[in-house]
Amino acid sequence: GVWSPISCTLIHAEREAVLVDTPITIDQTEELIEWIEKRIPGKRLTKIYITHGHGDHWFGIPLLVRRFPGVQTIATAGTIEHMKGQISTTVFRDFWTAHFPGGQIPEQTEMATPLGPSNEFYMEGHVFKAVEVGQSDTHDTTILWIPNIKLAVCGDVVYGDVHQMLAECTTRELRAAWIASIGKIEALKPELVVAGHKQPHELDGTFHLQNSRSYIETFQELIDAGAKDAEELSREMVKKFPTRFNMAALNSGCFAAFSASGSAQ
Repeated sequence: GVWSPISCTLIHAEREAVLVDTPITIDQTEELIEWIEKRIPGKRLTKIYITHGHGDHWFGIPLLVRRFPGVQTIATAGTIEHMKGQISTTVFRDFWTAHFPGGQIPEQTEMATPLGPSNEFYMEGHVFKAVEVGQSDTHDTTILWIPNIKLAVCGDVVYGDVHQMLAECTTRELRAAWIASIGKIEALKPELVVAGHKQPHELDGTFHLQNSRSYIETFQELIDAGAKDAEELSREMVKKFPTRFNMAALNSGCFAAFSASGSAQ
């Protein structure tokens, strides 16, 4: 099957480094480990921060913990509760292993440690702030904000040229809440924005904020204009966003929008 490309962000100073999010599979995570070792020789990976609970952003943790002894995995309390649900027998077996069969996903032996009440941590004196924005393509989402370099690592609040997964935003209110989350990032006035899903050739930048907002607004506008079913909504979205990747993500959102009552809100 097809999965949207995931971004993992490495932030490093003179001696230490922080990784934001991990890949899903064993092969992807081993490739990431090799890249980290080449990118920061002589430096120590001290923390892995997880932006939200979807398993495609943290299932690689066990391999990273094994390769980098002493690394601490951290997340907000809301993210951790979501993570626990992702490895429940039903979700892990019926969704994740169904999409990634044959032992592609590492055995899940690790869980993140909750951040303290401040939602802050430090690397060599630099403050890292977990900002709980709420709704994105899922609930209890955060971004990681590094104020001294004005960097926002946005997880699934912000997408690049990839179809946004609206399957968990089945109502007008939830889609509006995602747009509001983008506004919370803009209020920080970042100078660099990293999208959680993007195509490999894409640059990082603040333009992803408006692009992500426009995608959700267009989805809602097409519903309001009278899209009669999921198929029509999907076709019209492709006309508006012809270069975006992963039709499966688009279609899941379109069908979810119509599934509850047969008509979308």
